Amino acid sequence: MKIELKHWIILGVLALTWGSSFILIKQGLVAYTPYQVGALRLTIAGGILAIWGIPSLFKIPKNKLKYVALAGFCGNFIPMFLFPMAQTHVSSSMAGILDSLVPLFILLFGALFFNIKGTKNQVLGAIIGFIGAVLLIGGDGFSGENSLLHCLLIVLATALYGLNSLILTRYLNDVPSFQLSSALFTIWLLPSVLILIISGFFDVFEGTEQQLKSLGFVAILGLLGTALAMILFYRLIQSTGSMFASMVTYLMPVISVFWGFLVGEKISWIHLFGFGMILSGVYLTQKKEKEVEVI
Repeated sequence: MKIELKHWIILGVLALTWGSSFILIKQGLVAYTPYQVGALRLTIAGGILAIWGIPSLFKIPKNKLKYVALAGFCGNFIPMFLFPMAQTHVSSSMAGILDSLVPLFILLFGALFFNIKGTKNQVLGAIIGFIGAVLLIGGDGFSGENSLLHCLLIVLATALYGLNSLILTRYLNDVPSFQLSSALFTIWLLPSVLILIISGFFDVFEGTEQQLKSLGFVAILGLLGTALAMILFYRLIQSTGSMFASMVTYLMPVISVFWGFLVGEKISWIHLFGFGMILSGVYLTQKKEKEVEVI
Protein backbone atom coordinates (compact mmCIF):
# COMPACT_ATOMS: atom_id res chain seq x y z
CA MET A 1 0.00 0.00 0.00
CA LYS A 2 1.29 3.45 -0.94
CA ILE A 3 2.08 5.71 2.02
CA GLU A 4 1.01 9.29 1.33
CA LEU A 5 1.50 12.60 3.15
CA LYS A 6 -2.00 12.44 4.64
CA HIS A 7 -1.12 9.13 6.28
CA TRP A 8 1.91 10.69 7.99
CA ILE A 9 -0.25 13.61 9.16
CA ILE A 10 -2.79 11.21 10.68
CA LEU A 11 0.10 9.33 12.31
CA GLY A 12 1.35 12.58 13.87
CA VAL A 13 -2.09 13.57 15.15
CA LEU A 14 -2.55 10.14 16.72
CA ALA A 15 0.88 10.31 18.37
CA LEU A 16 0.09 13.71 19.90
CA THR A 17 -3.38 12.61 21.03
CA TRP A 18 -2.49 9.19 22.43
CA GLY A 19 0.86 10.35 23.78
CA SER A 20 -1.08 12.83 25.93
CA SER A 21 -3.62 10.24 27.08
CA PHE A 22 -1.38 8.84 29.83
CA ILE A 23 -1.10 12.15 31.67
CA LEU A 24 -4.87 12.64 31.26
CA ILE A 25 -5.45 9.25 32.86
CA LYS A 26 -3.23 10.31 35.77
CA GLN A 27 -5.30 13.45 36.21
CA GLY A 28 -8.49 11.44 36.14
CA LEU A 29 -7.16 9.13 38.85
CA VAL A 30 -6.81 12.09 41.22
CA ALA A 31 -10.56 11.98 41.91
CA TYR A 32 -11.73 8.63 40.58
CA THR A 33 -10.87 4.93 40.81
CA PRO A 34 -9.32 3.10 37.83
CA TYR A 35 -12.64 1.39 37.06
CA GLN A 36 -14.45 4.73 37.12
CA VAL A 37 -11.88 6.34 34.82
CA GLY A 38 -12.08 3.47 32.33
CA ALA A 39 -15.88 3.31 32.41
CA LEU A 40 -16.21 7.09 32.11
CA ARG A 41 -13.89 7.16 29.12
CA LEU A 42 -15.82 4.44 27.33
CA THR A 43 -19.23 5.83 28.29
CA ILE A 44 -18.40 9.31 27.01
CA ALA A 45 -16.97 8.00 23.75
CA GLY A 46 -19.72 5.42 23.28
CA GLY A 47 -22.48 7.82 24.24
CA ILE A 48 -21.49 10.23 21.51
CA LEU A 49 -20.76 7.61 18.84
CA ALA A 50 -23.94 5.63 19.54
CA ILE A 51 -25.86 8.28 17.57
CA TRP A 52 -24.22 6.86 14.44
CA GLY A 53 -23.30 3.48 15.88
CA ILE A 54 -26.82 2.10 16.23
CA PRO A 55 -27.63 2.58 12.50
CA SER A 56 -24.14 1.27 11.65
CA LEU A 57 -24.85 -2.04 13.39
CA PHE A 58 -27.59 -2.70 10.83
CA LYS A 59 -25.35 -1.77 7.89
CA ILE A 60 -22.42 -4.02 8.77
CA PRO A 61 -22.79 -7.60 7.42
CA LYS A 62 -24.00 -9.96 10.16
CA ASN A 63 -21.08 -12.33 9.67
CA LYS A 64 -18.69 -9.50 10.55
CA LEU A 65 -20.41 -8.33 13.76
CA LYS A 66 -18.59 -10.92 15.87
CA TYR A 67 -15.26 -9.49 14.68
CA VAL A 68 -16.49 -5.95 15.38
CA ALA A 69 -17.33 -7.00 18.95
CA LEU A 70 -13.99 -8.80 19.33
CA ALA A 71 -12.05 -5.81 17.99
CA GLY A 72 -13.86 -3.54 20.45
CA PHE A 73 -13.11 -5.93 23.30
CA CYS A 74 -9.37 -6.22 22.53
CA GLY A 75 -8.66 -2.73 21.26
CA ASN A 76 -10.92 -0.61 23.45
CA PHE A 77 -12.89 -2.18 26.27
CA ILE A 78 -10.25 -4.12 28.23
CA PRO A 79 -7.27 -1.75 27.63
CA MET A 80 -9.33 1.22 28.82
CA PHE A 81 -9.40 -0.39 32.26
CA LEU A 82 -5.90 -1.89 32.21
CA PHE A 83 -4.17 1.46 31.75
CA PRO A 84 -5.86 3.26 34.70
CA MET A 85 -5.29 0.18 36.89
CA ALA A 86 -1.62 0.16 35.90
CA GLN A 87 -1.10 3.89 36.31
CA THR A 88 -1.95 3.79 39.98
CA HIS A 89 1.64 2.48 40.34
CA VAL A 90 3.22 3.36 36.98
CA SER A 91 4.28 6.80 35.78
CA SER A 92 2.73 8.24 32.63
CA SER A 93 6.22 8.28 31.09
CA MET A 94 6.73 4.55 31.67
CA ALA A 95 3.22 3.79 30.40
CA GLY A 96 3.92 5.62 27.16
CA ILE A 97 7.26 3.89 26.67
CA LEU A 98 5.84 0.40 27.25
CA ASP A 99 3.06 1.14 24.79
CA SER A 100 5.71 1.07 22.06
CA LEU A 101 5.67 -2.75 22.27
CA VAL A 102 2.55 -2.91 20.07
CA PRO A 103 4.34 -3.57 16.73
CA LEU A 104 6.25 -6.45 18.28
CA PHE A 105 3.02 -8.11 19.37
CA ILE A 106 1.61 -7.60 15.87
CA LEU A 107 4.58 -9.53 14.55
CA LEU A 108 4.27 -12.26 17.18
CA PHE A 109 0.53 -12.79 16.89
CA GLY A 110 0.70 -12.46 13.12
CA ALA A 111 3.05 -15.44 13.03
CA LEU A 112 1.21 -17.48 15.66
CA PHE A 113 -2.43 -16.95 14.71
CA PHE A 114 -2.67 -15.32 11.27
CA ASN A 115 -0.09 -17.29 9.27
CA ILE A 116 1.88 -14.13 8.49
CA LYS A 117 5.52 -14.82 7.70
CA GLY A 118 8.19 -12.78 9.46
CA THR A 119 11.56 -11.70 8.11
CA LYS A 120 14.89 -12.27 9.84
CA ASN A 121 15.01 -8.58 10.72
CA GLN A 122 11.55 -8.76 12.23
CA VAL A 123 12.45 -11.76 14.39
CA LEU A 124 15.66 -10.04 15.52
CA GLY A 125 13.72 -6.84 16.18
CA ALA A 126 11.20 -8.69 18.31
CA ILE A 127 13.98 -10.20 20.43
CA ILE A 128 15.74 -6.84 20.89
CA GLY A 129 12.46 -5.12 21.75
CA PHE A 130 11.59 -7.80 24.29
CA ILE A 131 14.99 -7.46 25.97
CA GLY A 132 14.50 -3.70 26.07
CA ALA A 133 11.13 -4.13 27.79
CA VAL A 134 12.62 -6.52 30.36
CA LEU A 135 15.43 -4.07 31.14
CA LEU A 136 12.98 -1.20 31.31
CA ILE A 137 10.60 -2.93 33.71
CA GLY A 138 13.35 -4.59 35.75
CA GLY A 139 15.32 -1.37 36.10
CA ASP A 140 12.96 0.00 38.72
CA GLY A 141 9.90 -2.17 38.30
CA PHE A 142 10.30 -4.12 41.53
CA SER A 143 9.97 -1.09 43.79
CA GLY A 144 9.57 2.64 43.74
CA GLU A 145 7.42 4.57 41.30
CA ASN A 146 6.86 1.74 38.81
CA SER A 147 5.56 -1.61 40.03
CA LEU A 148 6.44 -4.77 38.11
CA LEU A 149 2.91 -6.18 38.29
CA HIS A 150 1.37 -2.92 37.10
CA CYS A 151 3.90 -2.62 34.26
CA LEU A 152 2.81 -6.06 33.11
CA LEU A 153 -0.79 -4.83 32.92
CA ILE A 154 0.37 -2.33 30.30
CA VAL A 155 2.24 -5.07 28.45
CA LEU A 156 -1.02 -7.05 28.39
CA ALA A 157 -2.84 -4.01 27.01
CA THR A 158 -0.27 -3.61 24.22
CA ALA A 159 -0.66 -7.30 23.38
CA LEU A 160 -4.41 -6.77 23.01
CA TYR A 161 -3.77 -3.70 20.84
CA GLY A 162 -1.57 -5.81 18.58
CA LEU A 163 -4.22 -8.53 18.30
CA ASN A 164 -6.86 -5.89 17.58
CA SER A 165 -4.82 -4.46 14.69
CA LEU A 166 -4.53 -7.87 13.07
CA ILE A 167 -8.27 -8.56 13.46
CA LEU A 168 -9.06 -5.25 11.79
CA THR A 169 -6.64 -5.89 8.92
CA ARG A 170 -7.78 -9.48 8.30
CA TYR A 171 -11.54 -9.32 8.84
CA LEU A 172 -12.77 -5.70 8.84
CA ASN A 173 -10.67 -3.92 6.25
CA ASP A 174 -13.67 -3.30 4.00
CA VAL A 175 -15.85 -1.69 6.70
CA PRO A 176 -15.70 2.15 6.62
CA SER A 177 -13.64 3.43 9.57
CA PHE A 178 -16.32 5.71 11.03
CA GLN A 179 -18.98 3.03 10.69
CA LEU A 180 -16.67 0.51 12.34
CA SER A 181 -15.62 2.79 15.21
CA SER A 182 -19.13 3.95 16.05
CA ALA A 183 -20.47 0.38 15.92
CA LEU A 184 -17.89 -1.22 18.21
CA PHE A 185 -18.16 1.55 20.82
CA THR A 186 -21.95 1.18 20.72
CA ILE A 187 -21.65 -2.57 21.34
CA TRP A 188 -19.59 -1.97 24.49
CA LEU A 189 -21.51 1.08 25.72
CA LEU A 190 -23.98 -0.80 27.94
CA PRO A 191 -21.27 -2.85 29.76
CA SER A 192 -19.36 0.40 30.32
CA VAL A 193 -22.39 2.11 31.86
CA LEU A 194 -23.04 -0.91 34.09
CA ILE A 195 -19.44 -0.86 35.34
CA LEU A 196 -19.73 2.89 35.97
CA ILE A 197 -22.82 2.27 38.13
CA ILE A 198 -21.33 -0.73 39.96
CA SER A 199 -18.11 1.19 40.63
CA GLY A 200 -20.10 3.66 42.73
CA PHE A 201 -19.44 6.72 40.58
CA PHE A 202 -22.91 8.16 41.01
CA ASP A 203 -22.79 7.53 44.76
CA VAL A 204 -19.54 9.45 45.34
CA PHE A 205 -19.93 12.20 42.75
CA GLU A 206 -20.70 15.45 44.56
CA GLY A 207 -19.54 17.99 42.00
CA THR A 208 -16.50 19.12 43.97
CA GLU A 209 -13.88 21.23 42.20
CA GLN A 210 -11.44 18.32 41.94
CA GLN A 211 -14.11 15.91 40.72
CA LEU A 212 -15.17 18.33 38.01
CA LYS A 213 -11.57 18.96 37.01
CA SER A 214 -10.82 15.24 36.76
CA LEU A 215 -14.08 14.70 34.90
CA GLY A 216 -12.99 17.34 32.39
CA PHE A 217 -9.70 15.53 31.79
CA VAL A 218 -11.48 12.20 31.29
CA ALA A 219 -14.01 13.87 28.96
CA ILE A 220 -11.15 15.13 26.78
CA LEU A 221 -9.72 11.63 26.92
CA GLY A 222 -13.02 10.09 25.88
CA LEU A 223 -13.85 12.50 23.07
CA LEU A 224 -10.44 13.16 21.53
CA GLY A 225 -8.20 10.36 22.82
CA THR A 226 -10.77 7.62 22.28
CA ALA A 227 -13.65 8.42 19.91
CA LEU A 228 -11.88 10.65 17.39
CA ALA A 229 -8.51 8.91 17.68
CA MET A 230 -9.97 5.46 17.08
CA ILE A 231 -11.77 6.63 13.95
CA LEU A 232 -8.48 7.99 12.60
CA PHE A 233 -6.57 4.88 13.65
CA TYR A 234 -8.96 2.46 11.98
CA ARG A 235 -8.86 4.57 8.83
CA LEU A 236 -5.06 4.47 8.92
CA ILE A 237 -5.00 0.69 9.36
CA GLN A 238 -7.37 0.21 6.43
CA SER A 239 -5.34 2.57 4.23
CA THR A 240 -1.82 1.46 5.07
CA GLY A 241 -1.91 -1.84 7.02
CA SER A 242 -1.39 -2.72 10.68
CA MET A 243 2.41 -2.40 10.75
CA PHE A 244 2.56 1.19 9.46
CA ALA A 245 -0.33 2.26 11.68
CA SER A 246 1.43 0.75 14.70
CA MET A 247 4.39 3.06 14.03
CA VAL A 248 2.46 5.66 16.00
CA THR A 249 4.22 4.02 18.95
CA TYR A 250 7.51 5.50 17.70
CA LEU A 251 6.23 8.97 18.56
CA MET A 252 3.83 8.45 21.46
CA PRO A 253 6.51 7.84 24.11
CA VAL A 254 8.21 11.12 23.19
CA ILE A 255 4.98 12.95 23.99
CA SER A 256 4.32 10.96 27.17
CA VAL A 257 7.87 11.48 28.46
CA PHE A 258 7.58 15.20 27.73
CA TRP A 259 4.39 15.44 29.80
CA GLY A 260 5.95 13.31 32.52
CA PHE A 261 8.95 15.65 32.65
CA LEU A 262 6.67 18.69 32.98
CA VAL A 263 4.85 17.22 35.99
CA GLY A 264 8.08 16.11 37.68
CA GLU A 265 8.04 12.35 37.07
CA LYS A 266 11.31 10.49 37.48
CA ILE A 267 12.94 9.70 34.14
CA SER A 268 16.21 7.78 34.44
CA TRP A 269 18.82 6.57 31.96
CA ILE A 270 17.45 3.03 32.21
CA HIS A 271 14.14 4.37 30.88
CA LEU A 272 15.86 5.96 27.90
CA PHE A 273 18.07 2.92 27.27
CA GLY A 274 15.14 0.48 27.42
CA PHE A 275 13.08 2.78 25.22
CA GLY A 276 15.96 2.93 22.74
CA MET A 277 16.14 -0.86 22.55
CA ILE A 278 12.39 -1.16 22.03
CA LEU A 279 12.46 1.42 19.24
CA SER A 280 15.47 -0.32 17.67
CA GLY A 281 13.50 -3.55 17.70
CA VAL A 282 10.45 -1.86 16.20
CA TYR A 283 12.66 -0.27 13.52
CA LEU A 284 14.03 -3.67 12.53
CA THR A 285 10.52 -5.06 12.18
CA GLN A 286 9.87 -2.45 9.48
CA LYS A 287 12.90 -3.42 7.36
CA LYS A 288 12.27 -5.73 4.42
CA GLU A 289 14.32 -8.85 3.93
CA LYS A 290 13.98 -12.41 2.73
CA GLU A 291 11.03 -14.06 4.45
CA VAL A 292 11.48 -16.94 6.86
CA GLU A 293 8.92 -19.01 8.70
CA VAL A 294 8.46 -18.04 12.34
CA ILE A 295 7.81 -21.10 14.47
